[in-house]
Amino acid sequence: MSERRTAATRAPGLDSGQLLLICAAGMLTVAGISHTAAAGLVDSQVAIGFGVLIAAGELARLTMPGNREVAPVSTAASLGYALLLDVGGREATQSALQVVAVMSVGMIAGALPHVAVGRPPRLDAMARRLLAGSLLAFAYRPVAHPLYEIAAAGDWWPALGVMALLIAVMLSVDVVIAAMLRAEQVRTVFGVAVRDEIRMAAPLGAAVAASGMLLALASHSMDLTALPAFAAPLLVTQVAFRKYAGIRATYLQTVRALSRVTEVGGYVEPGHSRRVSQLSIAIGRELGMAEPQLLELEYAALMHDIGQLSLRDPIPGGATVLTDPAQARRIAELGAEVIRKTGVLHAVAEIVRRQCDPVADSPPAASRIIKAANAYDDLVGASTDRDRAAAALERLRLDGGTEYDPAVVEAMARVVDRLTMSRV
Repeated sequence: MSERRTAATRAPGLDSGQLLLICAAGMLTVAGISHTAAAGLVDSQVAIGFGVLIAAGELARLTMPGNREVAPVSTAASLGYALLLDVGGREATQSALQVVAVMSVGMIAGALPHVAVGRPPRLDAMARRLLAGSLLAFAYRPVAHPLYEIAAAGDWWPALGVMALLIAVMLSVDVVIAAMLRAEQVRTVFGVAVRDEIRMAAPLGAAVAASGMLLALASHSMDLTALPAFAAPLLVTQVAFRKYAGIRATYLQTVRALSRVTEVGGYVEPGHSRRVSQLSIAIGRELGMAEPQLLELEYAALMHDIGQLSLRDPIPGGATVLTDPAQARRIAELGAEVIRKTGVLHAVAEIVRRQCDPVADSPPAASRIIKAANAYDDLVGASTDRDRAAAALERLRLDGGTEYDPAVVEAMARVVDRLTMSRV
């Protein structure tokens, strides 16, 4: 126990996979900078130009849905420097370790202003970006010279083919690493994590990789003017992504604030909606739900009791599990009607409307999860007593197959057991 506490103090919020990733990136950084310092900087103007663009990209990094930190401009510049064949007709002869050094210094320089104002970057995200670029550099730089000679003779197709192939391999490896880390962090199935990464991160990654390849090719005829020419569209795109991420975060904050109305009005116990939401998401991950489904589940779980605002007399403790089934269904229908009036949350409204349906009526998986999580929290509340939790789970198991989905109840039992052990 003392060893775990020491580890937690030493690296709060970092699991073993993240630490391994960060250590690997750190060793690459040391090796790259040491080699470059000893051998000297080849084509210093080009290296500094790409390094400045990488730093600017890190300075403009943003956090996407799912708490994914990305830096499209920085990544595109890193890939472009790794894939560089020539600049204005002059062959690019930098080594893979010099590419690593330029990426590392650029990333660190871009991160320092954020650190100065108390917004340090996520080290695991930076490490992933560095490793992706390094993987490409180590695979591509040894074949860059023969590809340059072929391209100089007028045939660019072999270079394009090799670039595309290596970028595809790099993206695949990056998706697998990201999925492994995410599966450990949020305790979801690895296959589901891979699917989520492909759906959520791969499209942006493919666009950035294509931009990096175009940047390397454009440097042949545009020299270093290719850097600002390609950086401008990427920055515009990044601003659009930032606005989208901000709108989505504001939307979730609004839903969370709305969910507290029932608590402030005394209809449910304080923290009930938050606890049901957190437990529902954990169960959803345990059952392998994808991220878009988890987002709908979170919205619905936060607002599952909003129909209680229509009651003249609040239910004692807000425990709908103890009330008449017809009244509970009426509360769910009224809550769904309120949500439907927003005009944008129709799927969430349907989840809330069907949260009281018996298993035989085949309600959506999210409705079955919320029903079980709500019942559990009605019976246990904020208590951490293991006997009380066990009694609540046993009660839900007795109603399994009719009122509660047995698979959901068993998934919840595993989640509750993990939570209890982590508290201990």
